[in-house]
Amino acid sequence: MIDPATIPADRPVLIAGPTASGKSALALRIAQDKGGVIINADAIQVFENWRVLTARPSSEDEAAAPHALYGHVPYDADYSVGHWLREVAPRLKTGSRPIITGGTGLYFSALTEGLAEIPATPSEVREAANEIVSKQGFKTLLPSLDAQTLSRIDQQNPMRVQRAWEVQQATGKGLAHWQDTTPPPLLPLDQCTAIVVEADKEWLTPRIESRFDQMLDMGALNEARANLPNWDPQLLSSKAIGAPELIAHLQGLMTLDEAREAATIATRQFAKRQRTWFRARMKNWHRLNAAEF
Repeated sequence: MIDPATIPADRPVLIAGPTASGKSALALRIAQDKGGVIINADAIQVFENWRVLTARPSSEDEAAAPHALYGHVPYDADYSVGHWLREVAPRLKTGSRPIITGGTGLYFSALTEGLAEIPATPSEVREAANEIVSKQGFKTLLPSLDAQTLSRIDQQNPMRVQRAWEVQQATGKGLAHWQDTTPPPLLPLDQCTAIVVEADKEWLTPRIESRFDQMLDMGALNEARANLPNWDPQLLSSKAIGAPELIAHLQGLMTLDEAREAATIATRQFAKRQRTWFRARMKNWHRLNAAEF
C-alpha cells in the first residue's frame, strides 16, 4: 500500500480505480497539496453531453485545480485510445506535473506500455459491426477473432470485442498481432507514481447505489431528456452507464425505479470488470485502499 502523503511532487501520477471509488477526489487532493494538472483517463467523461451521469468533476472542483480532457468531445464523435494518447502527449511536456486519473484501463496500458499503430477502421466495417451487434448481440463477433486476441481482450466488454472484430476485418490481422508490434510508451511506468485504488465489493456497492440517487438529485434525468432528441444507441457517448436506462424511462419503456435498478446493476457489473482488469494488468502498480483515504 502507498501513502498519498509520500507521493513525490516532481513525478507524474497515475490513478486508476473502479467507478465510485473516490479516485477523482484523490487526484484533486494531490493537485491541491502538491501541484499538478488533473487529466482525464475515462473514455466517456471526454464527451460534452454527459456531465452529471458520468460523474465529471464539478465546476467547483475545476476551479480548485487545473483539469484537462473533460467534456471536450462532441456527442456524436468517434473517440479511441489513439485519440486520447495524441491529446495527452503534449500535456506531458508542458512543465506542469500531470495527474492522470480515470477508470479506463486500456488508456493507462497504452500510456505506460505503448499503443499499436493500427490503421483507421473504414466506415463500412464499423457500420457492418454495428448492424451485427444491434441484431445479434456483440458475442456473435467472438468466433471470428483469433485465439491470441481472444485470450487478451475482455470478452464481456462490448466495445472491446467490437473493436477487435473491426481491426481483424479491416486489416486481415488480429488485434494481438498489432499489439505485438507496439512502439515505445509515452510514459514508462518507472517514470511515474502509478496507483490502483482498490475497493472491496462490500464497500463499493453502497456507494454505487447512493451515487446514482445523487445523480438523479443533481439533474441526471434532465440531462437524459436533453439527449433524447439526438439519441443514437450506437454512439460511443451513448455507452455512458445509466444513459440507456434513463432514455428508456423517458421513452415510456420502464419506470424510473426500474431504470434506477437497471443502471445500478450495470454499474456494479462494470466495476467488477474494472477490478478484474486492474488485478490482471496492473500488478506492478502501487495499491491504495479506497476505504482508508
